[in-house]
Parts: sequence; C-alpha cells; structure tokens
Amino acid sequence: MTDLSVPPVSDALVARARDLLLAPSGLTGERLSSVLAAIHRHDVDFADLYFQHASFESWSLEEGIVKAGSFSIDRGVGVRAVSGERQAYAYSDDISAAALDEAAAAVRAIGRQGQSACAPVGARGAARDLYAGIDPVGSLADDAKVALLERLERMARARDTRVTQVMASLAGEQETVLIVRSDGSLVADVRPLVRVSITVIVEENGRREQGHAGGGARTGYAMFDDAMLAEYARRAVDQAVLNLSARDAPAGPMTVVLGPGWPGILLHEAIGHGLEGDFNRKGTSAFAGRVGERVASKGVTVVDDGTIAGRRGSLNVDDEGEATQRTVLIEDGVLRGYLQDRLNARLMGVPGSGNGRRESFAHLPMPRMTNTLMLAGDRDPAEILASVDDGLYAVNFGGGQVDITSGKFVFSASEAWKVEKGKLVYPVKGATLIGNGPDALTRVTMIGDDLAMDTGVGTCGKDGQSVPVGVGQPTLRIEELTVGGTG
Repeated sequence: MTDLSVPPVSDALVARARDLLLAPSGLTGERLSSVLAAIHRHDVDFADLYFQHASFESWSLEEGIVKAGSFSIDRGVGVRAVSGERQAYAYSDDISAAALDEAAAAVRAIGRQGQSACAPVGARGAARDLYAGIDPVGSLADDAKVALLERLERMARARDTRVTQVMASLAGEQETVLIVRSDGSLVADVRPLVRVSITVIVEENGRREQGHAGGGARTGYAMFDDAMLAEYARRAVDQAVLNLSARDAPAGPMTVVLGPGWPGILLHEAIGHGLEGDFNRKGTSAFAGRVGERVASKGVTVVDDGTIAGRRGSLNVDDEGEATQRTVLIEDGVLRGYLQDRLNARLMGVPGSGNGRRESFAHLPMPRMTNTLMLAGDRDPAEILASVDDGLYAVNFGGGQVDITSGKFVFSASEAWKVEKGKLVYPVKGATLIGNGPDALTRVTMIGDDLAMDTGVGTCGKDGQSVPVGVGQPTLRIEELTVGGTG
C-alpha cells in the first residue's frame, strides 16, 4: 500500500484535524498506512479509521439559579474491518500508534486468509462549507452564557403573570473528525452545534400546565440574540397558557390536519426509519422490496437532505467520509430508494447516499437520516383547515413510538385543536395519533404550500446511538387517522 499523502496546506479542514488528532501522538501518514495495510493482509472488503475529538458543554438554569453545568472532552479512534456482511470494530480513547496496532489486530481476524488490495490515499471528499468552523464552546464567556439564560427566564416571566416556574438550558459542542479509508480517501470535518431550550409552568385556579420551546443550528451562540430568545419565550408561555383552557381530546377515526415544521417528526419516525437501508436489506421494513411501487398519495414527495446550510442534521461529509446528498426517497407517491451507508449500499448493489452516521468513535456507523422532509404542495393552509368539517388540528408533538417492521406508530400531541366546520373551536389535551406509516401516506389528500423546517432541536435514537437530525413538512390533511383521546 502506498503511504498516505500529506494533504495540501490549503485543505484547511484536513490540516486542522491532523494538528488536533494526529500531531500530538506523532502519527504520520506512513504510520496510518501501515495500520490499514496490516488489516488488509487478511482478505477484507474495506477498512477505515475514524478519529474524533469532541468538546461539549451544557448549562441549566431554574428559578434564576444555575442548577447544573458540565464540560467534557471525548477523544479517541475507532478501527473497522468489513468482510461480506460482517463487521469487526475496535476502539480506544488513546490515540497512539500502540492503540492503533492493538485495534487493528483485533479487527483483522474477521477477514479470510489471503491478500486484499489497499488503494493509495489521495482523493478527498468534495469540499463543502455548510457551516463555519466556529467553536461554540469557546465563543462566549461563561458569565455571558449564564446571562443569556437569565434573559430568557425574564422574558418568559414578563410575558404572563401566571408563569410560576421557568427551566432553561444551553448546550454547545465542537466536533472534529478525521476519516482514513483503505480505498484511498482521507476526509476531515469540523462541526459546531448549539441549542437552547426553555420549559415553563403556568398555574391558574389550581390547574398547572407546561409549554416548551427552543432551537439550535450548526453555528455559534451568536444566533441566540434577544429577538430569538423572545420568540422562544413567547412560544413556550403561549403553549402553556393555551393548555390551561384545553378540553379533553375526542377519540376515534377522524380527519387530522398536521401543522408545518416540527410535526414532521411523525414523518421521520413513522416513515423515515422504514426507509433506511439496513432494515430494507434485511427485509424487516414495511417498505422492503417496493422500489418503483406507489407507496403514497400523488403529490407526496419525501427527501432526506444533508446539504442544507447550517441545519442541525446537515454534515459536510458523513461519518464514513462520504459527501452528504439530497436523496429523493418518495417522488409523487412512488418509492425511489433508501438511505444508505457504505456497507448496505455495497451489499444491495446500489450507490451510497452519504447517510453513514455514528454517535462517536466508540460506535459502528449505520444508515441514518439527516434532515428529512416532505416537499410543499400547492394548497393554501387556510384552505386546508377550512375544508375540515369535523376533525383535529395537531400543531406540535411530544414523544412517540414506532415499530419499524409493521410501521405502526403512536404520537402524543403537545398542542392540538378541535376543528368544526373549518374553524378552530377549542384546544384539546391528551390527544394521541395512532396509525401505520405506510398506510398514513396513502391517506394524504391535501398538501400545503407552507413547507417549514423545525427550529433545530431534533435528536434521533437508533440501536442505542443518538445523532442530531432535522425534520420538516408543510400543512397536511390526512383522512381517517385514529385519534386516541381522553374524551
């Protein structure tokens, strides 16, 4: 195997990653080449090294007092070898030549005896600049971070005298990754991420309700200016106050209108996971083997797009060193493909889609969503609501569950309204949406022209791993969706 080429000085991301991850341990291109070559002395299909340095902080404020604060640094390397459907993985929080040799020895036994080829490293992933290489953790003084949360609390309390409790949190991280692959690729990325959250509790006549809001992006803390904080406070307080007058939700099959933006979490959970390559390769998804078939109403187009600048789910490259893409999953109701990492794409004989993601160096990559959204239609949202004679309007969601194999889902609405004769007549509490993802897609009858993304708060869990994601959709009318209620 030819030694790893030294990236040009102009390749700023690679240079930064090398200085942070390799230089302190004296690791050179020649040394990394020897590690990959040792793995390939056994007949493996491919191998890679994943170096990571991540700093993370969080602050929480309650009743004007800092209740918790934390700071941590995770640093390490993962070594993977793949042979057929099998993967061997070893990792260490010690980035050193000795640790790499030990990890390589642990994973190379997966291969068959023989010699496989290891290409010379040269090409790197296409240059992208979806987010600035800013370090959020170091971009603001600690007292300024606390002051930010204090301002947010004051804004919430000033909005309504019924606010009795405010809990606010701030989190930021900076992640640097360097991926070295046996196919000749050497790729780096530097990823910022910030988030603010607020929860308020209001009380009136002995009744207590709560509301929640927040947002974030791949940027620095500067995004949280007073206007942004005031908007978060408004949303949280208004939601809580609205719930004070909410009535018990009705139950039974009915027309449901989903609002734009965050309600796309239902799309993410009930449909998106079922379109990930591993579930479909194994035949455990409700969408397995259905490429080219109609799986949704005409007009329904669903994409996964990891290339939207600054979004929480976006990446310059995925965690296998592949450039992220805009992947059309469903086009005008017809299934076009799945989300793929390298392993499942190779085994299914299709191109990869740049969706190989992992939580950290201690985890194997797998196909995961980035920003998943349904594209806009041509109907006015007011027209959609006006068309409903008797139904439910779900504005916001809390938690939910989904079964990938069957597609069945249950989601709880944190803000919803009873609709009668095209009007919002009163807010309801305790509403849950129950259905089947593939079936629900066929019941979409009206699609709004108001596509919106969520505010940047989504985190997706799969097989014990959590990664940041984004969701989005326009206003949707869905027929005969089962509502579980309390009334």
